[in-house]
Amino acid sequence: MPTPTILGVSLTARHIFVDESKRREYFVVAAIVAPKDLRPLRRVVEDLLLPQQRYIHMKDEGDGRKQTIAKNFVGAGVEAIVYDAGQRYRTQLAARAACMRGLIEDLATNSDDTLIIIEQDDSLVHSDRRLLYEAVRAVGRADNLRYDHRRREAELLLGIPDAIAWCWAKGGRWRQHIEPAIRSVRSL
Repeated sequence: MPTPTILGVSLTARHIFVDESKRREYFVVAAIVAPKDLRPLRRVVEDLLLPQQRYIHMKDEGDGRKQTIAKNFVGAGVEAIVYDAGQRYRTQLAARAACMRGLIEDLATNSDDTLIIIEQDDSLVHSDRRLLYEAVRAVGRADNLRYDHRRREAELLLGIPDAIAWCWAKGGRWRQHIEPAIRSVRSL
């Protein structure tokens, strides 16, 4: 029996929500969400939004809210991988490329249908698409690994990698708040 789909996306697909941090060192956070968890996690994010707030962006939040957001994501069972390029690359674009290639290589080890949703930065969309096109084909996953850029206002779940990336970059107690959600850290 063929895998059921809606609008071309498999109902058994994994969803990977991606955001970056370029605070001191460069890294990308990939939050992994199973289809069955999409709706419950959207409810978690919606419940965290303040009146008139359209999305979660940690840099805009006060410390108390940041802690609440981090604890809610950990409590919801969020899992993420940190792709850490550190300061090993000459440019942020090269660091981003290394992180994205690492993500694609990791996803190649699993044959599940996968949709990667990347927070849209208009200055990076063109280079990301070129890089991802090549990387996905290089690992032989062109048939079942898709990617899309979306604005945080259009995809509430991009608040998850944003929160994880912010806490991870900040370090100290903030990193401790989010550490239970970190499946692994991969240095590139």
